[in-house]
Amino acid sequence: MDDTNLSLVHKAMADSNRIKIIRLLSKGSMCACHVLEHFEFTQPTLSHHMKVLENAGIVSMSKKSQWHYYELREEFSESYMSAMAQLFSSQK
Repeated sequence: MDDTNLSLVHKAMADSNRIKIIRLLSKGSMCACHVLEHFEFTQPTLSHHMKVLENAGIVSMSKKSQWHYYELREEFSESYMSAMAQLFSSQK
């Protein structure tokens, strides 16, 4: 993950609601309707948060009938952990 992508990811995660969404999705794929049950905001607001997370490459969406399911991108988790290890490594 290069510095530009890392910055985009951190901007996406700089919102407590998005951090909570990431925590929820760390347990597995969830329908947007089930994610929404954990918040006191509207579906359009959830859609906005999910789009920010998607654009940063943190989550992916699949559509089943009229329902949207979100999950953490496995590639993201691995790439992000590696980038953080490099960022804080004493070896440059």
